[in-house]
Amino acid sequence: MKVLKFITLLTLFLLTVNLTNAQDTSNIKDKKEVKSVMKAYKDAIQNLTTEGTFELFTPDAIIFEQGKLEGTYKEYISHHLGPELGHFKSFTFSDYAIQTTVNSPYAFTTENYIYTIVLKANKTKSTKERTIKSKGVATSILQKIDGKWKIIHSHTSFKKLKI
Repeated sequence: MKVLKFITLLTLFLLTVNLTNAQDTSNIKDKKEVKSVMKAYKDAIQNLTTEGTFELFTPDAIIFEQGKLEGTYKEYISHHLGPELGHFKSFTFSDYAIQTTVNSPYAFTTENYIYTIVLKANKTKSTKERTIKSKGVATSILQKIDGKWKIIHSHTSFKKLKI
């Protein structure tokens, strides 16, 4: 009888350990995929393009910047970020850090970074090339839809730094 109890307890213990390990492995995989989505977006911005970014967001994803509702991602690109990118000579992130929490089917990210924008000179407006450096933070919510992580909500804010 003692042997049967021992075998039963050992079996339950091993099943619990295996289940926990499977969940940890799945969570690690999900975190890696979420970070990949966020990296793809960051890389596009650094390349001064929005090409390929629409697939990272749901069609109804909501974007906030500096506490202001910008609308859906498509609206944000059409009236804000898209035109803005044309005025940039470069956009680079530094001191980048991301924290990710996954609670499937949702994931939550917080990004901290410094970004440096070099604005192009504009002869028509008689403006010289200039550099803007800011400390930024972004929080995003992603949802796993049909096996892919998509951004459904993003809020960015920044504080200009003295150069």
